[in-house]
Amino acid sequence: MYDREPLYVISVAARLLEMHAQTLRKYEREGFIEPSRTRGRLRLYSAEDIERLRQIKYLVEERNLNLAGVELALTLSRRLRALHESVRAARSVKEATERFEEESRDILALLGLPEPDWGERAADDARGRQGGGSAGSPTGRAVQAGARRSP
Repeated sequence: MYDREPLYVISVAARLLEMHAQTLRKYEREGFIEPSRTRGRLRLYSAEDIERLRQIKYLVEERNLNLAGVELALTLSRRLRALHESVRAARSVKEATERFEEESRDILALLGLPEPDWGERAADDARGRQGGGSAGSPTGRAVQAGARRSP
């Protein structure tokens, strides 16, 4: 992934990001980043830290998120990356689906959304593969649209 070797002192990191050094300290206090420290307690930022700070800057300046929103977005980013790796490492489609559904439920709960009914969707998909799909399913709509276009 990103290089985690500490490279940049705070003044260089701030210049690279076009941010004030105090802002970098604030984000550290918030727990968004954790730069390395020298024996003399100087902060050293890695390429990974710089990338995370760029994401934070984007979320604050371009998406107008407050710090609570940034924290949520960073949490979701981390969990989505982990989910991606978990699904890729799955040994079967069934295992990948189970991992996806479990993590999706957790993420939706984190956002205060109700748990999805994956079973109903799976049954609809199975009907779509077996009998051309119902009118409400994507498969069914495509079949119906194709049927209407035929002479």
